[in-house]
Amino acid sequence: MERVPPGPAVTDRAELDRLVACEYCDAVYRRLVLGPGERAQCLRCGGELYHESRRAYRRLLPLVLTALILFVVSNAYPIVEMDLQGVRTQTTLWGAVQALHADNMTLVALLVFATTIVFPLTEMLMMAYLLVPLMRGNVPPGFERIMRGIRQTRPWGMLEVFMMGVLVTLVKLSTMAQVLPGIALWSFGALVIVLATMLTYDPRDLWRHAERRQEAGQR
Repeated sequence: MERVPPGPAVTDRAELDRLVACEYCDAVYRRLVLGPGERAQCLRCGGELYHESRRAYRRLLPLVLTALILFVVSNAYPIVEMDLQGVRTQTTLWGAVQALHADNMTLVALLVFATTIVFPLTEMLMMAYLLVPLMRGNVPPGFERIMRGIRQTRPWGMLEVFMMGVLVTLVKLSTMAQVLPGIALWSFGALVIVLATMLTYDPRDLWRHAERRQEAGQR
């Protein structure tokens, strides 16, 4: 790896795209082209900088489609069913939002709706919009805007926080009523795992793949 020596700030976009910083010690290197299965390591601390992942986007699309299916199931079926002295009630995610609104907690209802439905769904749809054309060898219109939109919406998706809150609530309610986990609860758990797996993919791989496609189309 070639270290970048201290000097004036780099302002050229093409040069910036070729730089990579170690997430462990912040050493900066120029990105090199790797062969299949190769990994680049930091010369200072030995941490992994990046690995060859030209085909990573092909593995990302099945995850996105799986996440969309799990998302639909999670919102279409009850999260939990409670039996209190013979009276059974079912709760869905949308039902929880409506209940919060009915209890005059409109702001909380909007936050739950946005962080557990709007932002996660928006991110998944944007990912699908990018990946499907890329699989066919095309760069979709508005690629850069969509990539920036994904980066901006990702921190607002808080399904894992909602999942932890549901689990804590179920434990507390189990002392007062019979709690039966619904299909959506298991689906939510699987969805959180799939989304966490999606986060392991480097978005810069999509940028580089799109740039290669655009360069090939200009020749």
